[in-house]
Amino acid sequence: MSKSPGNCLKPKHECDSLMPNEANFLDIVLLGKEYRVACPPEEREGLVAAVAFVDAKMHDIAEKTKSNIAERIAVMAALNIAHEHLSQKNAAPIMDKTPDPEPRAEGLDFVAVRRRISDMEAKLEAVLVPQEKLF
Repeated sequence: MSKSPGNCLKPKHECDSLMPNEANFLDIVLLGKEYRVACPPEEREGLVAAVAFVDAKMHDIAEKTKSNIAERIAVMAALNIAHEHLSQKNAAPIMDKTPDPEPRAEGLDFVAVRRRISDMEAKLEAVLVPQEKLF
């Protein structure tokens, strides 16, 4: 992958000469190392949150593994974050464009529940209709 000025993930001092528009870039720090990344102003808040999240993951991994090899820590953080994301994505119900006509909640079979309710209504109706004739 070729590096364009907007995709510079090298240390900040190596990117400075490649970055003509300061407003579209953000200086970040990951595991104590400064980087300059492309970032439209409207996405700054989200990127700052992402940086804080990734940096915390990297510090946690560095502490747990007693490793000081930044590349190894970054790869482990990326794998952990990807695994968490995919696990959550797979755990969430897959949403189709067409809604399920019989939604399920907590393993509840709505078709069976509705059938039982209809059966109960029919039994109640059979018992109550003769009662109404008494009044």
